Amino acid sequence: MSQAINIKQSIVVRARPDVLYRLALEPKRRVRWDPNLVRAEYEGGEGRLANNVPVRFKFSRRLLGLSFTARYGQLQAPLRGGWESVRHVGPLEKLTQGWTFKAVPGGTEVTLSVNGRVRYGWIQKPVERMLHNLVVTTLVELQRQVDAQGAQLLEDMGREMQRKQKEEQKAAKEAAKAARRRK
Repeated sequence: MSQAINIKQSIVVRARPDVLYRLALEPKRRVRWDPNLVRAEYEGGEGRLANNVPVRFKFSRRLLGLSFTARYGQLQAPLRGGWESVRHVGPLEKLTQGWTFKAVPGGTEVTLSVNGRVRYGWIQKPVERMLHNLVVTTLVELQRQVDAQGAQLLEDMGREMQRKQKEEQKAAKEAAKAARRRK
């Protein structure tokens, strides 16, 4: 008898909903930052994010390296979106993933929900634990990806400020030297 698994987690991320929507749902962008996915691509080569578009996913080895096809659904940019597996995914009859993005002061509240139906009751606990880890690491890595971009921007701005200060100090020294020579 199949058992249902429902996992839902939220996190506040300092970014706009439209940026997070593309990062989370666009397969090529998602595979770059999500350690749970080894491969994610539109089925049949080129595609675009739209309802009922098939996508091929392959999980990492710690998630049993499962490959499966899913279809996008409930896409409402930049508020929500998700996908549902077409066939069974390893020990799961059905696997769905849903994202919601709600603008809040200081960023966006991102909610990730994963639902599945386990085909065999004896494997429910390990699969539930595995899916819970998937949800948590995905949200943490999304936060890290956004912060990495912001951190890089701040670092670049800091370097630029240091360079300008050094140039100003050097110019001031040169001006002081020139003033002493005139006396």
